[in-house]
Amino acid sequence: MNAAFDADALARLFVDARAHRAKLDTLPENARPASAGDAYAAQDATLRALDADIGGWKVGAKTHDGPVQAAPLPADGIHKTGARLSMLAFGKAGLELEIAFRLGRRFEPDSGPYSDEDVIAAIESVNATIEVVASRFAAWPDVEKPWQLADLQNHGALIVGEGVPYDAAFPFVSPAMTFTFDGAPLFKEAPANPAGDPRRLLAWTVNHSVSRGLAVERGTVLTAGSYTGLAFPDAPGAAVGRIEGLPSVELHLA
Repeated sequence: MNAAFDADALARLFVDARAHRAKLDTLPENARPASAGDAYAAQDATLRALDADIGGWKVGAKTHDGPVQAAPLPADGIHKTGARLSMLAFGKAGLELEIAFRLGRRFEPDSGPYSDEDVIAAIESVNATIEVVASRFAAWPDVEKPWQLADLQNHGALIVGEGVPYDAAFPFVSPAMTFTFDGAPLFKEAPANPAGDPRRLLAWTVNHSVSRGLAVERGTVLTAGSYTGLAFPDAPGAAVGRIEGLPSVELHLA
């Protein structure tokens, strides 16, 4: 991490932007994250400044074997299916359909490392989720990657459908799904997660969290990357995600 970088200063800017539904045009020199280490320090500082409990993590990778990045999600931004949220709360907001895993045990800070098998054995349920992707930066998505990662990886809100027990035979790489907004499809391409099998991201996330001194509480939701890419609705309406084998998930934007 850059010794000159002030994670708390950046966190204060993010918290103020959230509170006032404002957008940041630029950052002061001492609050510009230049690396993943800087970004993760800013994430931690932001959660502290918000006095927020962690209810989940968003995690993803751009390729099947590429580097993984993650962000903790404030618990008050995680909602049950059917939630009604204001579009004004986010400004420009994108929607993604994802698969998440709810954990049924606690992982202690500074413990581990944990294997894939350890974490998969802890899965309490598999859930369809809609993530609202939103940024505190006016120029997003044309924003430097460490800045986006610092901004809780462009997290706005997470809507979680009802869960089903984990089944290793579920087609995690390419499940059949539809994602609609007021009945119109939001994507045409065959769904695919750029990370490949999202289960490969789970142990990494748990180990990443506990190595940062952050417990992973029982009930934590790990949402593991979009299958559909971003869709940007330009008017209020209802988004419905249906993933074959999972209960559907629904978000109403007002």
